[in-house]
Amino acid sequence: MEFHSCPRNHAQEIPVATGSVLCTSCVEQLARHLRTLPGLHQEGLHHILSTSRRRNPTKVSGSRRRDPLNVSALDARNNILAILESWSGFVVEKLGAATPDRSVPHLACFLILNLEWLATQPPAAEFADEVESLHTESMRAIDPEPDDHSAPVIGCVVDDCPGTINASPRNARTAVKGSVSCSSGHSWEMRELLTIRHLMDRQRKDAA
Repeated sequence: MEFHSCPRNHAQEIPVATGSVLCTSCVEQLARHLRTLPGLHQEGLHHILSTSRRRNPTKVSGSRRRDPLNVSALDARNNILAILESWSGFVVEKLGAATPDRSVPHLACFLILNLEWLATQPPAAEFADEVESLHTESMRAIDPEPDDHSAPVIGCVVDDCPGTINASPRNARTAVKGSVSCSSGHSWEMRELLTIRHLMDRQRKDAA
């Protein structure tokens, strides 16, 4: 049996049997990451709106909370869905398989079922790298390092508004309920966050 080396930049060369692109440890790691992504995707939902974690917060009658937007958590969730959908499309195109439902649990399950075949394909290392990046990005968004205090300043997406949207540090925890507001008073509810993200992306492209 012929062997070659795994292309994923291991500290030492690890042999891989003919027919596979990835070594056994890479395939096993890839399967683990795919199994955890649905849970991380769901957990990220609770970290999109950032607020200090308090066991017994004081409720002020008539007040509406304005929580800062955790862009890292929002990006991580969007990236999981987009990348899993892209690789599932690759499998569907090459194998003629039925297209899975457009949800992270279904897409991840579909990729796991086809993992043995994917490991033999030329872009297998790229697939493994992207899934590992998704796992790392999601973990940092929901359980960041103590010294991670990046807080990007984001201009309000409303035309001609000079305000900024309060993007939270990655180490902030989040709440599902609440709303996001800019410094000039424009506000958006939870259901509108994806629209806001698309507008911010367009704003950056226009500036570039």
